[in-house]
Amino acid sequence: MSAVTTGRTVDVRVPATSANLGPGFDTLGLALALYDELTVEAAPAGVLEIEVEGVGADDVPRDASHLVVRAIAHALADFGYDMPGLRIHARNSIPHGRGLGSSGAAIVSGIMAAVGLVADQREIGSDDILRLATELEGHPDNVAPCIFGGLTIAWVSTDGSPHSKQLLVHRGISPIVLIPVETMSTQLARSLQPAQVPHADAIFNVSRSALLIAALVQSPEVLLEATEDRLHQNYRASAMPKTAGLIERLRAEGLPAVVSGAGPSILVLCENPAQRLVAARIAEQDTSTTWRAIMPAVDVLGATVVARSAETVLPSA
Repeated sequence: MSAVTTGRTVDVRVPATSANLGPGFDTLGLALALYDELTVEAAPAGVLEIEVEGVGADDVPRDASHLVVRAIAHALADFGYDMPGLRIHARNSIPHGRGLGSSGAAIVSGIMAAVGLVADQREIGSDDILRLATELEGHPDNVAPCIFGGLTIAWVSTDGSPHSKQLLVHRGISPIVLIPVETMSTQLARSLQPAQVPHADAIFNVSRSALLIAALVQSPEVLLEATEDRLHQNYRASAMPKTAGLIERLRAEGLPAVVSGAGPSILVLCENPAQRLVAARIAEQDTSTTWRAIMPAVDVLGATVVARSAETVLPSA
């Protein structure tokens, strides 16, 4: 096993993500310009210091069970390096338990930190980064946009290896995310999925997910119809009735609203900035809970890592 140079320091930034986007269950994901930032310094063996600012500062672990630490350890072992001591300073903005990819962001940030720590000794490819992130996350639809940015189509090949394709989103699309006070467990959300779905519903979602790609890349005017779904949102509605109710009201006003990831946040893929204001006003009038509206751009860079001495550029997909 090789050793990481003590004192080597890297800065990492990773975007929030929204997965599924309505019909693209476990396949489509979008990177959003809301970021977690991380500074990691390789320290002498046995040292572990974790400082957290922002989201999670009061409740995330400060030991080896921290997801970032686990991701660094997983990646370094794969690269053939011993685990060094670590000094970690996290500055978190991505909400936890709200369907905006916080766990995927933590995993990707840890892997990218490991890449930066060994970049002067070994080059790591983007395929390896996606593979490692998927091994920890379980599926690639959230980690792919976090790594590569933009709109991503993720899939697993017949040999079990994950892949993704990055697409540029039409410049007119203006996302707004509506974040409730309540949280949602991804495990609970997945448990509500049926083992089988009707043939007609499967065909429905195939057509809508194909249309959604066209809408996001070329034809935003068909976004409302393109974001229809029959595979997962209705089944999960009972676990997040406030989310389901607001989505119904937003869509009744012609706004392409979907559950963000496992929920309970809502992503509205507006055709223009003016629609954002309409969506925010409808959410503000909802008396069932309090919604925080954020209006991030689509992130196009994905995860970045910079060593204090030199920048490490992630290979293109």
